[in-house]
Amino acid sequence: MRALLVVNPAATTTSARTRDVLIHALASEMKLEAVTTEYRGHARDLGRRAADSDEIDLVVALGGDGTVNEVVNGLLHRGPDPEGLPKLAVVPGGSTNVFARALGLPNDAVEATGAILDALEKRTERTVGLGLAAGTPGTEDEAAPERWFTFCAGLGFDAGVVGRVEQKRETGKRSTHALYMRQVVRQFLNDAHRRHGTITLEEPGREPVTDLALSIVCNTAPWTYLGNRPVYASPKASFDTALDVLGLKRLSTPAVALYGTQLLTSSPEKGPRGKHAVSRHDLTDFTLHSKVPLPFQMDGDHLGLRTSVTFTGVRRALRVIV
Repeated sequence: MRALLVVNPAATTTSARTRDVLIHALASEMKLEAVTTEYRGHARDLGRRAADSDEIDLVVALGGDGTVNEVVNGLLHRGPDPEGLPKLAVVPGGSTNVFARALGLPNDAVEATGAILDALEKRTERTVGLGLAAGTPGTEDEAAPERWFTFCAGLGFDAGVVGRVEQKRETGKRSTHALYMRQVVRQFLNDAHRRHGTITLEEPGREPVTDLALSIVCNTAPWTYLGNRPVYASPKASFDTALDVLGLKRLSTPAVALYGTQLLTSSPEKGPRGKHAVSRHDLTDFTLHSKVPLPFQMDGDHLGLRTSVTFTGVRRALRVIV
């Protein structure tokens, strides 16, 4: 097997020595080219190169969810083709690693590498669905490029938290769960639209849902992790279905206390619920509009402000080694 290993040297939970060990382990089982990313978007460029090559069978992403997202967008730059494109394998190296863990891989890079090698020997893989987001035609965001996401996207509150975390990381702060929780509190205190939502969910054949203060789009469950605790925003979300949506119409102090507790105690059977909660399952096409520009994120990457995003759930998009 011919493989391209995309290594993010800034991955927060792997050292240079660990990465060398992983490279040697993988190289012992396949013809491996290892490339270290040097700039933002480099992993996407490498994924694109692999997609356009006839000589690469597998792309291994060693890094966090952001690295995986870039590789996936490179691989799918001409659209999904599960049988024609190289397969993907993921070695978790970030602080949360939602995509890898949702696939059932260990959260330790060495153990995950062992699991991937076992899967390659046994020839076990699965074809996963992905989400696609794009600017909505006829709006000021229509020129926004299409972008794939592996596990979640968000318009509004949660994207604001992601943006705050990125700002702190740019100043040298480590990406920790404590950092995220502090930014959740600051976003809550400074969010001008948390009491009167500005987001509308539009689906074909249904009445629009208006005045949402928060909107989370899930491609799988769990939505994220707090340490080892999985958090389920949309428990029914799956790599085998299209997209799920959780919307909240109010983020007052009592509402945040209620829904925050429900998220922290969520399970595969039970997520947030109540009169201000809106849930949708297995949506193929829908749009989120906002009356004002709001933060937008995909797979934990802050993409700036948007007023309208159109989503597509693609059920069979990419083969993954598991």
